[in-house]
Amino acid sequence: MKRLMVCSVSIVLGVALSLVGCEEAKRTPDKKEPVATRTAPQRAAPVSTVSATQLFAERCAMCHGATGKGDGAAAATYNPKPRDYTDKAWQASVTDEQIKKTILYGGAGVGKSPIMPSSPDLDGKPEVLDGLVKIVRGFGGA
Repeated sequence: MKRLMVCSVSIVLGVALSLVGCEEAKRTPDKKEPVATRTAPQRAAPVSTVSATQLFAERCAMCHGATGKGDGAAAATYNPKPRDYTDKAWQASVTDEQIKKTILYGGAGVGKSPIMPSSPDLDGKPEVLDGLVKIVRGFGGA
């Protein structure tokens, strides 16, 4: 059961993690290895700012841009344009909770542009949401 969860978490998050832990799980219990060649099972990387950074690059930067200016490759075709996270007035007007809600429910879920997709797979992953908020706030100089 634990082996399946480790593999499922990696897939659900869409994070390119090493599958060494899954390979370890595929071994059959009756297969004997010399103690010297055994390695400790690899665990999935903890969800952290590093994975939030990767998620931002994979999910957000295509619209919001790598520097958060709302100038990602896909932004040229959108009306309205994606949010410019470097806008200090916007940064001052929004709470961290509002940013998290927008990430989770998408634009349509919070009365904004329906072009912004939701990320329901991040529900229950406060450390990832906190990491994404930290990235968004970082564009505003915070």
